[in-house]
Amino acid sequence: MVDYSKWDHIEVSDDEDDTHPNIDTPSLFRWRHQARVERMEEMKREKEKLESKITENKRQLDQLRKQLEQVDLSKKHELLKKLEDVEKEQKKLRKEEEDFHKKEKKAPKNVDTLSHEGFTKTIINNPKPEAKSELSEEEQAQKSQKFMDKHEKEIKHFGMLQDYNDSKEYLLRNPHLACDDTANYLALWCINLEVQEKHSLMERVAHQTIIMQYILELAKSIHADPKVTLNSFFTKIVRAKSEYPEYIQAFDDELESFKTRVKERAEARIEKAMKEAEE
Repeated sequence: MVDYSKWDHIEVSDDEDDTHPNIDTPSLFRWRHQARVERMEEMKREKEKLESKITENKRQLDQLRKQLEQVDLSKKHELLKKLEDVEKEQKKLRKEEEDFHKKEKKAPKNVDTLSHEGFTKTIINNPKPEAKSELSEEEQAQKSQKFMDKHEKEIKHFGMLQDYNDSKEYLLRNPHLACDDTANYLALWCINLEVQEKHSLMERVAHQTIIMQYILELAKSIHADPKVTLNSFFTKIVRAKSEYPEYIQAFDDELESFKTRVKERAEARIEKAMKEAEE
């Protein structure tokens, strides 16, 4: 059996490219978010195209009906034929509209749609998010590492929680943890735990990682500071269990996808270490 003990104390630091707090960890989330955004944009374009066709069809119908009231009998037959074709097109468009609404309802809910479904109506006077830092990449990495080192105990405590209400209360007492550095630390911790074969603990921390990522993405989607979204997010996510089951399903899908990526990253790290040990 392979001895993994030499990786038991892998530190969450920026010493290796694989654990760079500003490069590696966001990649565990970014592609998934981008795919959602692209799907939403495609749905938006499809809806706009359909609405444009319906508007044009209505314009043609109105125009033909007015012409029928004014033309001579000799030209009426030709206009009636055109009207018949346009009315057939109208029926076709109505069917397309009905199908689109069905597809829209079935579309998976996710953090990018929360703000459009009443999830943020209880947030009043949203503070704006902090201005983007003008630090260099290296300076930002050092700042992130300093935050992780300073708040490691608090981040780990949050990572061990299992209940939504406990998570809410803890973050409300420690709102400074609602930031990218916390999400990054938790994601890196998940990889370390998987390398150490602490699978159950990894899954618990992964759940908390996705909670934090949802909070951050929700805040970005409504251009608010993550701290101000905490109360609303947890209130609504608890309600979602009974009122918005599709959101819980979306959350679970995100969680499973994240755990898969963590396992792949951990396997790659172990493989790399084994090759280096053989050299």
